[in-house]
Amino acid sequence: MKKLLIALGVIALLGVIAVSYVVGIYNGLVNSQQAVDAQWAQVQNVYQRRADLIPNLVNTVAGAANFEKSTLTEITEARASVGKVTLDASKAPADAAQLAEFEKAQGKLSSALSRLLVVSERYPDLKATGNFAALQSQLEGSENRIAVERGRFNEAALAYNASIKRVPAVFFAGVFGFNERPYFAAAASAQTPPEVKFDFGKTTK
Repeated sequence: MKKLLIALGVIALLGVIAVSYVVGIYNGLVNSQQAVDAQWAQVQNVYQRRADLIPNLVNTVAGAANFEKSTLTEITEARASVGKVTLDASKAPADAAQLAEFEKAQGKLSSALSRLLVVSERYPDLKATGNFAALQSQLEGSENRIAVERGRFNEAALAYNASIKRVPAVFFAGVFGFNERPYFAAAASAQTPPEVKFDFGKTTK
């Protein structure tokens, strides 16, 4: 009887140790996942900051005489398309296709904004205004923040993805619903400067 009690005690102790071990693994995965979600919220914040600047930027530029209206239209449409791609700001996307759609929409807006800044070089009066200069500075600051936060998101996602693939967590991650998260990827055209063609009303012979 005494040996049985000892055996049961040992089994119970091993059970407690095993449960504690699994709980520790689970909590570690939760922390890694929360870090990814928190960084995703930061990414959303900086993109929203840029989006909030655009109406003022467009209104300022629209006042410049003979400014290329097609550029402003492109920016307005690109900003509207970004608004149609709705992702939960509190939880990083688990679907690579969703993140790719988000990136595509944001990329179109980035391209349109880059084109606007290039075109604005032809308007010294516009560039000389304090309002435009301030908005341009804020926009450039937003682009820098976006690059930084995207990088930090990838780092958090990398750490999380690595944690669910390591032994022994790999044996429990799928059971607990911890799945791999996609990364931001540089677009193929990310390093290509925007092409700007000016139409001065000339006709080819």
